[in-house]
Amino acid sequence: MKFGIFYEHQLPRPWTEDSEYNLVQEALDQVELADRLGFDCAWEVEHHFLEEYSHSSAPEVFLAACSQRTRNIRLGHGICLTAPKYNHPARVAERLGMLDLVSGGRVEWGSGESGSLMEMAGFGIEPSQKHPMWREATEQVANMMTMAPYPGFAGEHFSMPPRNVLPKPKQKPHPPMWLACSRRDSILRAARYGMGALVFGFVTPEQAGEWVKEYYDIIRSDQCVPIGHSVNANFACLAGMSVHPDRNVAMERGIDGFRFFGYSLAHYAIFGMHKPGVTNVWDAYEKVRDQMPPTPGESCIGTPEEVLANLKPYREAGVDQMIFIQQCGKNRHADICESMERFAAGVMPWFKEREAEREARKQAELAPYFAAALARKPRMAKLAAEDVPEVISLGRKLQQEKGLDYSNAGGVYSDKTRGGSIPVPMVDPALMKARG
Repeated sequence: MKFGIFYEHQLPRPWTEDSEYNLVQEALDQVELADRLGFDCAWEVEHHFLEEYSHSSAPEVFLAACSQRTRNIRLGHGICLTAPKYNHPARVAERLGMLDLVSGGRVEWGSGESGSLMEMAGFGIEPSQKHPMWREATEQVANMMTMAPYPGFAGEHFSMPPRNVLPKPKQKPHPPMWLACSRRDSILRAARYGMGALVFGFVTPEQAGEWVKEYYDIIRSDQCVPIGHSVNANFACLAGMSVHPDRNVAMERGIDGFRFFGYSLAHYAIFGMHKPGVTNVWDAYEKVRDQMPPTPGESCIGTPEEVLANLKPYREAGVDQMIFIQQCGKNRHADICESMERFAAGVMPWFKEREAEREARKQAELAPYFAAALARKPRMAKLAAEDVPEVISLGRKLQQEKGLDYSNAGGVYSDKTRGGSIPVPMVDPALMKARG
C-alpha cells in the first residue's frame, strides 16, 4: 500500500495579513519533507470561494512549486474541476502538460465535478449538468494530450476548432487519471471509465473491502471502457493522521483539526448557510465541537503501533493508497512535520518492504484486462493533413476586411510607438520571393 498526503489549504478564522502566505509556505515545507521521508504522492485540491475550508484555487501553481522542491514524490490533482465553466478543456490539457514537464513526469490527474453550490453557482453551473459537463470535458482533455492536431469538437457544453494543444505531457499517453468519489455509485463509475478511485470519504476496512472488490470486478469486465487512453486501476482512501508515542498527545494534536475538516466540508456541501466574507465557520464549529462524532478516518491518529495495526486491514482489503489529511483546522506546522517523521520511521517501513512485490503481481495479473479494455475504447478520428483547416493570421484578415490586395503588400512594419519593437515583414517572405 502506498501513502499520500492531502491538502485543502484550510485556514480557519481569524486571519492576519500573512495568514495565507504562511499557510502556503508551510505546506511547501511539508511536501518537501514528505518527499525526503518516502511518501508516494502529494494531492492538492481545487476549490473556489470556500472560505476557511479550502484556500486552494490554483493547484497547478502550488504543485509546480512543489515540483522544484522535490525529486520523487508524485504530484496529484486531487482534483482538477473539469467542467468547462470552471476550466476550459484546452487550458486543463495545457496546464497538465506543462506541470508534467516541469516535474519530470510525476503528475497524477484527478478530476471531478464539485459538490458545493458556492462553487457551482459562482461559475454558472446547474447541478443537474455538472456530470455531463465533466464527462464531455474529461474525455476531450485526454484526447487533446494525445492527438496532434486535436481535430476539434462540437459538444453540448463546449466547442473548439482543430488546434495542436501544447505542450504534451512527458508521461505517455497522458498522466494517470483518477475520479473523485464520495459514494459507491461514483466508485463504480470510476471503474467503468478505467480511472483510479479517489475515495474522499472515511470508511472501515470492511466497507473498503466490499467496494474494492466491486471496483476491480468491473475493471476485469466488459463494463470497463476507458475514458482516457490508458487504464489506471487504483483505489485510494482518505484518513486523518497524527502519530506520537503518547496516544493522548497524538489525539490532542490531530483530532480537533480533523473534525473541523469534516464539519467545514459538511457546512458547504450539506447543511450550511453562508454569507461570503461574513460567516465565521470556525466559530460555528466551536459551538458544536463536542457533538462531532468519531469516524473511521480517525484510526490513524495514535501511536505508531496503533496506526500500523489499524492500517494493515486496509492493505488486506485491497486498498492501493491511503491518503492522509493533516493540514486541517488549526493543526500546527511543527506537529504535522513531527507526525510525518514518526510515521515514516515507525509505520511506513512495514509497507515499503512489501510494496514492490505487491505492485508487480497486481500489474501482471491485470495487464490482459487493461489491453482488452483499451481495445473496446471508441477512438476520436484523426484528421488527415489535407483536412486540417488553415488559420489565417490576424494581419492578413484585417487587410482582407479593408479590401486591400495582400499579394501586392510589401515592406517592413515597425510600430514606432513601442520604442525598440521588432520589425516584422508585412507579407509572407515566401510570397515575395516567388514574385521575384
